Amino acid sequence: MVRTLRIEGFSATDRPISTPTTKFGGRPVWLTDPQWPISAAWDRPMRFVAQIELGPVIGAAGHGKVAYVFVTHADHEEDFFDPDIIDPDGGENAVIIQPGGDHAGPVRPLTTGPGLYGIDGSKVEFTLNLRPADEPAPMTDEELEALPSADRDRCIELIDGDKIGGTPLFFQGDEWPDGGPWRLLLQLDSNWVPFHLNLGSSPRLFAFVSEDGARGRLLVQDS
Repeated sequence: MVRTLRIEGFSATDRPISTPTTKFGGRPVWLTDPQWPISAAWDRPMRFVAQIELGPVIGAAGHGKVAYVFVTHADHEEDFFDPDIIDPDGGENAVIIQPGGDHAGPVRPLTTGPGLYGIDGSKVEFTLNLRPADEPAPMTDEELEALPSADRDRCIELIDGDKIGGTPLFFQGDEWPDGGPWRLLLQLDSNWVPFHLNLGSSPRLFAFVSEDGARGRLLVQDS
């Protein structure tokens, strides 16, 4: 079994969060020097999505570390979408890890930049309501399909939904990024969240972290 933290809900904050705790939106609380990733195609700062404490995800190797999740994303009422946002090698998303992380893409020492916004364009910031749970360990598509139908349905039910850590539920084939092994950092169905995050038509975001807590990757599957 694999431990996960189910995201049961998002709670809007009344004031900015200034500690390196798990959150969505606002601005990153950097542990070391700022490393704001820059879009490869647009030469502009990516949008900050979330910061996630790594200890609950990878144990001792993540103690005292935070992963920062970014994507290239339009401003409110700005009309553009970069399809490379789905690709871990497309230069339009990033998972920055501090301290001691290894990120090959361009960054700038920015303390502020674009963050999450609501449907009306207002800036938003959320803490999470998290529930610990146990899930089945990752399986290949073939292993999942080989299960009796009732067991397969139960497995899918257990690993579905928004969460931190656990087992990814891919719906377009096993799509672990190159360079693993990886642990799931975040699984998010971005069409069903209390903020605007355009990642495609019916997208699911997957962020990953290496087992030593040094590297992160992000991809999106979209139907």
